[in-house]
Amino acid sequence: MSRRRRSRKVPEEFHVDERWAVSYMDMITVLFCLFVVLYAMSTVDKNRFEKLRNSLATGFGTTISQKVDTASGTVVPPSMASKDKEGFADLDLAVKDVRKFSALAEQMNKRLAVEGLQKDVQFHIDQRGLTVRLVGSQTFFSPDSTVLTPRAYRIMHAITPVIVGTRLQVSVEGHAANLITSYPSVWELSAERATKVARYMVEQGGLPGARVGATGYGSSRPASRGTTPADYRQNRRVDIVVLSDQPESVRALIPDALKAQAGRT
Repeated sequence: MSRRRRSRKVPEEFHVDERWAVSYMDMITVLFCLFVVLYAMSTVDKNRFEKLRNSLATGFGTTISQKVDTASGTVVPPSMASKDKEGFADLDLAVKDVRKFSALAEQMNKRLAVEGLQKDVQFHIDQRGLTVRLVGSQTFFSPDSTVLTPRAYRIMHAITPVIVGTRLQVSVEGHAANLITSYPSVWELSAERATKVARYMVEQGGLPGARVGATGYGSSRPASRGTTPADYRQNRRVDIVVLSDQPESVRALIPDALKAQAGRT
């Protein structure tokens, strides 16, 4: 009986130290990708470079932050910023409103300066809009009278065209000192003076009647609470208020917009 040869299966050799090849292949693959990207960006493109930089930084666990240039634009305090960005939009509109009213005041002041009348008018911007304050009753009216003086007509002639061009609503508000006069009452005196100014703006200045209203406040809203002749002159006044057409949420931010504007100047 012939002896059968038994075929014996020789096991494959296994070396533990060959596992480095897997990591080596991964590294080669990553290098290949890197070179492909670098080749694709051989023409410098700032936007693509920034995207690549941010992507690589994120991949290595680094958060990219960018600096904000506060030299221009509007800086919104944290209390005004909301998730839906309404705070940013409202303050931006308030800043635009302030710039618009500042430009109007400058236009009027230039026209008054030509006539040498700029000292008779004061300008003030607040939540309501731009207040053009006609100071001193004797500059605009005779004592205890509602008749406009020739100087008053010159002032009104200078400022009315600028106001007409705004297409905004206008409130003419009369004020009086808390003194006994020959007029029946300070309420009637202040109201009639405001009416005379409004009538001039409509009838002589071309301001549409639907855009203007006249109100008399008597002595209830004094500009000065003193008792000197200078204080009384400040309280005998007519205010022409060019009203803001922005919603209340925007108008409430006008004081902050004024501070931001003052900080830049």
